[in-house]
Amino acid sequence: MTVRGSPPGLSLSGGTATGMTVNTPLCFRGKKILAPMVRVGTLPMRLLALDYGADIVYCEELIDIKMMQCKRVINEVLETVDFVAPNDRVVFRTCERERERVVFQMGSADAERALAVAKLVESDVAGIDINMGCPKEYSTKGGMGAALLSDPDKIESILTTLVKGICKPVTCKIRILPSVEDTVNLVKRIEKTGIAAIAVHGRKKEERPQHPVHCDVIKAISEAVSIPVIANGGSHDFIKEYADIETFQKATAASSVMIARAAMWNPSVFRKEGFCPLKDVMQDYIKYAVRYDNHYTNTKYCLCQMLREQLETTQGKKLQAAQSTQEICEAFEMGDFYEETTAIFEAKKTSLETKMQDEDDQMEDPDVIKMAVRFDKREYPPQITPKMYLLEWCRKEKHPQPVYETVQRPLDRLFCSVVTVAEQKYRSTLWDKSKKLAEQAAAIVCLRTLGVPEGKLCEGENHLMNKRKRRDQEGLISRDHGEDLAEPSHKKANFIEETSDMNVPEMPR
Repeated sequence: MTVRGSPPGLSLSGGTATGMTVNTPLCFRGKKILAPMVRVGTLPMRLLALDYGADIVYCEELIDIKMMQCKRVINEVLETVDFVAPNDRVVFRTCERERERVVFQMGSADAERALAVAKLVESDVAGIDINMGCPKEYSTKGGMGAALLSDPDKIESILTTLVKGICKPVTCKIRILPSVEDTVNLVKRIEKTGIAAIAVHGRKKEERPQHPVHCDVIKAISEAVSIPVIANGGSHDFIKEYADIETFQKATAASSVMIARAAMWNPSVFRKEGFCPLKDVMQDYIKYAVRYDNHYTNTKYCLCQMLREQLETTQGKKLQAAQSTQEICEAFEMGDFYEETTAIFEAKKTSLETKMQDEDDQMEDPDVIKMAVRFDKREYPPQITPKMYLLEWCRKEKHPQPVYETVQRPLDRLFCSVVTVAEQKYRSTLWDKSKKLAEQAAAIVCLRTLGVPEGKLCEGENHLMNKRKRRDQEGLISRDHGEDLAEPSHKKANFIEETSDMNVPEMPR
C-alpha cells in the first residue's frame, strides 16, 4: 500500500530489508553527493536527496565505540535495518532504497575498532568513510576527525586495515593543511592505502564557513593524484543553485562535488530542473520522517535549518513549539497524513505480532510450564530477587543451579527466557523489555509452580534478607575487634545473584 501524497518511492510494502543482492561498486566520478552532516544526514534527508537527484548520500558521522555496542535488528514494520544501542535507541537506520548509494561515515582513531564497525554495517551500505576533517571538539578530543591530520601513521593504519578487511569501497574526508605542499603529500600517502576516493573540504581546520574555500588547493590535489577527488566546502561561495555545482567542480578540477549546507537548507538543490518550493520540500521531508519513524527532535532540527529566516513566522513558531511528530505534522497541515500512516503501521505491527505468535505456538515445547507473570522490583525488598530465591532453593535441594536460555524477538526487540531446574523448563508467556526482567519472570514461574517463596514483601519474613542482616551485623562485630572482613567466596555466592554472560540470540525469522 502506498501512502497518499508520498514522495517518489515512499511505500509501506515492497522490497524487504533483508535482501542481500550483489552491489554494483560505487563510482565516485561525475557524482553529486550529499555530505555527511551531524543531526542532518539521517534517513529522511538521505532519501529526499536521492529523490531530488543526488547520486550518493553520506550518513552523519557515527562514533566507532558507540556503534560497536549496537545490535543489528531487522525492523519488519518499517522495512528497515536498525543498529540499536543497549538503551534501545536507534543509532543508525537504513533501508533497501539507499543500500547501493549510502556511504557510512564513522569517527574513529583506532584501526581495529574501525574494522569491527565496518564489518558490522558492510552488508547494508555501499561504502565506508572515515571522518578526518571535523574540527569540533567532540570529534577531535578522542583523536578523531581533524586530529588525525597530524598523525599520518594512524591515518595509514586505519585506511589500510579497512581496505584489506572489507569488500566495500573505502573513502575518507579531510580538511586542507596549512601548506599546499603538506596537503598534497598527505593525500598522496593516503592514495597508496588503496582507498576508492577522497573528499576534500577546502578549508583549514581552524577556518569556518564564512572563510573563503581554497579552490586552488583542491585543484592542486586533483592534479596530483589519480583517485577521484570530491570537492567540498562550496555552499557559501559557489553553490546557490544546481548550475553552480558544475561551476564549483570546474574551479577545483575535482571528479565530483559534495554538498553540505546548501543541501541542508534545501535538498532540491540536487534537482537539475531547479529548486522546488520550500513548502513542498519540507512536506516531502516530513513524509519520510513519519514513514521511517524519525525522532521528532531530529525532524524538528532539520526543518528549522530549512526555514531559517522564516522561523519567526506563525508556522515557524508552531514548529519550534512542537513536542512530537504529530504536532510537527499539524504545524504543516499534515495531521491526516500522520494519522493515516500511523494507523497503517499499527495494523501491520498487529498482523506481524499475530503471525509471530502463531509461529511461537507451533514451536512451543509442550513440556515447558508457562504462566503470564512479570517481575516488578517494587514488590520485593532491595537487592532481593526471585532468581536469588531460586538459586538458594536449588542449593538447598542439591539440584544443579538454574540454567537460563533467553531469546530476543526481532519485531519489537522484547525478550523471553526459559529456566531449566531439575530437568523441568519454565517460562512466562509475557515478553519483557530486557534480558534481566525476562529471566526474573521465568524464575517466578518456577518458584510458584514449586510452591516456594519468591521473596516478595507481602510474604512476610524474608530469610535471605535476614541472612544479609546477620552478615552485616557480623561484619560490624568483626570491625570492632579489628578482624579481617574478607569472606570466603563460597559464602558470598549465597547472596550474589548469578547472571549468564551468554549472547542473546534472536528468534528465528
